[in-house]
Parts: sequence; structure tokens; C-alpha cells
Amino acid sequence: MRQNIQWRFEEWAYGSAQFLARRFPIDAVSDFGGWLFRTLGPLTSRHRTALINLRIVFPDATPAEMARMLGDQWEETGRWIAEFPTLDRIIADPSRVEVVGAERLTAIAAGKPVVFISGHFSSFEIMSAVIVHSGAICQITYRAMNNPYVDERLRESRWRYGVRLFAPKGLTGARALLRALGRGESVALMNDQKFNGGVAAPLFGLMAHTAPGPSSFALRFGIPIQPMSVQRIHKARFRVVVHDAFSLEDTGDSEADIETGVRRINAFIEERVLARPTEWFWVHKRWPNETYKRAA
Repeated sequence: MRQNIQWRFEEWAYGSAQFLARRFPIDAVSDFGGWLFRTLGPLTSRHRTALINLRIVFPDATPAEMARMLGDQWEETGRWIAEFPTLDRIIADPSRVEVVGAERLTAIAAGKPVVFISGHFSSFEIMSAVIVHSGAICQITYRAMNNPYVDERLRESRWRYGVRLFAPKGLTGARALLRALGRGESVALMNDQKFNGGVAAPLFGLMAHTAPGPSSFALRFGIPIQPMSVQRIHKARFRVVVHDAFSLEDTGDSEADIETGVRRINAFIEERVLARPTEWFWVHKRWPNETYKRAA
């Protein structure tokens, strides 16, 4: 009962924030979220995680550069969180979302499925909406919230901007993705978070355990891997980039082929992070726990 009361309170808090966000101009909501997290983020334990991650990727950054990147990444995180309840309004405004490589999505919608991959770049949920609006039938993976009431509200928010085919992360979700691929549908996965028991592959010079799923699916069904990214242009205006797809060679050594795929995906993540460093989600622990213990 105590847990349920807590969940209900959290749902009420989220619903109240959502109600307010949808009654103000989109850019004003984004600005407020950026200011709030730039102010409060450094007071949280996640600030140290972000600092360690940035030090791993930019070991030669000066204290001034590091302070600027820390502040900017908190602002980006705050903007993304504040914008989420208004994403349907953002997507509905053609002036707010530019798609580079849209012809590739059109070809996917009319042809063979692909494995979409990306990372937590800027307001990353926009990529899902762009895929669905292109006409491509695609299962979008997501991590369910611990609070089932808030999770339901998040699914309703995604429903408003067109994302209706979900596959939760985990074994059940993997089976759903396999069935979708078998039906000729595409799947979309975020491939930049730590995956315990995954393939150990280099990421910015350190070994990082990475989910093998995208590479495994691509090899099993003989379909391309389609990278995507999203960039913030100004306030709540974005550019979604559909990058060049690539295919993995099936040599008969599945373990080595999957590792090759993981390395190529990690290389894509590295390239995107270095191009726009403050737009990545720095507050998650991407490397093994020992890395953070040593840094502490």
C-alpha cells in the first residue's frame, strides 16, 4: 500500500508538470527546463558521474572547458525532459524538425526492413516519431518505468506523436523484436548504454559492455543497420539525420561477426559524441563500475 501511494503521488506530480508544460509556449518550456537543470543538476550525485564520463572522453580538457561542458550537458538534459510532454506539438510543427536523408526513410518504408540504431542524443524521442511518420512500420524499444502509472502516461504521450508499436527491453522484448523482423517490420534500438553481459568493445579507448542485439538481428535476417541521430539547432528546433546504412558480413563465425557490428556501432556513437559533445546523455554510467570506483 505504501508503494502504491508513492507511485500515485509520483503520477500526480508528473501529470501536474505535464499539464503546465502544455499550457506554455514550447520554447519557454524548453528554456525553463534548461535553466532548472543547469541550476540544480550540479547538486546531484549524477554530476560526478557526468564529470568522470567527460574526463574519460576529453582527458585534456581544461577546467574552464570542463565546467562549460558540464553546464551545457545539464541544460541539454533539462530541455529534453521539459520538452517531452510537448513532443506531439513539436512534431506537428514542420518548422521545428528538419530531416536530412528523408529519402532513405522513404525507401525503407517501401522496401526491406532495417535495424535502426542510435544513442541518447539531444531530444532523442524525436527520432522515433520521424521514423513512424515516414511510413516505416517499426517496433520501438523502450525501458519501462518502475512506476506503472507514470509508465502508462509516458506511453500515452508517445501515442500522441504517433509511436504505437513498443517492445520493452529484456527477453520478452527481444522475442517481440524477432517476431516483428520475421513479419518484415523494422526495429529501433538505442545502443549506447551499458549492457551487463554484453560484448566488450572499445568506446573512447576503454572497454564497454554493449548490447549485441542490433548486430545479431542484422546478421540473422540479412538486413542493414541504419544509424540515426538528432541535433538541437536552437531551443526546441531540431535536425534529424538519417546516416548512411551499413551491412555486416556473415563469415560463419557469428561471435566474431557480432563483435564487428558492435565495434562499428560504438565507432558511430564516438563520432556523434565528438561532433556535438554536450548533446549526449552524460549522466549514465557507460563503463564498468570499476572505472568509476578508480576515478572516485
